[in-house]
Amino acid sequence: MASVRYVAIGDSFTEGVGDELPDGRVRGWADLVAQGWADATGEPIEYANLAIRGKLVWQIVEEQLEPALALQPTHLSFNGGGNDMLRPRTSIASVADAFSLVLKRCDDEGVKLILLSGANPSAQLPMSRLIQRRGDLLSAAVVARVSDRPDVVRALNWPDRELSSSGYWSEDRLHMNVRGHHRVAARVLDALGMDPPQEWWSLPELPPAAARGAAYYRTHVGPWVRRRLTGTSSGDGREPKYPDWVTIEPTPHEATPS
Repeated sequence: MASVRYVAIGDSFTEGVGDELPDGRVRGWADLVAQGWADATGEPIEYANLAIRGKLVWQIVEEQLEPALALQPTHLSFNGGGNDMLRPRTSIASVADAFSLVLKRCDDEGVKLILLSGANPSAQLPMSRLIQRRGDLLSAAVVARVSDRPDVVRALNWPDRELSSSGYWSEDRLHMNVRGHHRVAARVLDALGMDPPQEWWSLPELPPAAARGAAYYRTHVGPWVRRRLTGTSSGDGREPKYPDWVTIEPTPHEATPS
């Protein structure tokens, strides 16, 4: 059994939406962290990812937390509340309560918690001031819940102004692109005391997103509004991409010619 068994729970942020591979699968920061962790230690790690896009924070807790803990991990990463934040009647205290419960259950099971705040998309979105204000409140409330817990690993992305700029976001402006996911992965590895690849902090810039103006609202905002009106979710019917352990081996290094 590997000495590190890392499981991730959450929504689209943790599933990896926005960092799509050529075959259509999503990768994302948690997958990158798993590989970076194995590379940094030179040892295989076990990795699972139960995150599913579109989930509200209490759905994450109720559907993913106990199955994740049942895997007997050494480390569990948690982020949620991004979808709640976009809903006008969301209680910030209720979202923070979910974080407190996750911490309690990790304490109960002897699991090290890796706590993330989401990246800040507000600069690119409609109703940007409202989203910024609610995100600030949520970030502060969550940090307050762990203020007396130096043992909790913190990877706080909401205050990262560089990450909030448009070059780190996908065409829908709500999910990070490959650059954004790499920057978050670098922050998590750094918080764990490892040296991430330096280039992960800021990969080369990508071409500008194609959908703008009316095309953006038609392609991305309209479907989101329809899901809200019909009570459906982008995650309906989806299964976790790694519901059980997969072994992540360190990346082989080519031998240097003598």
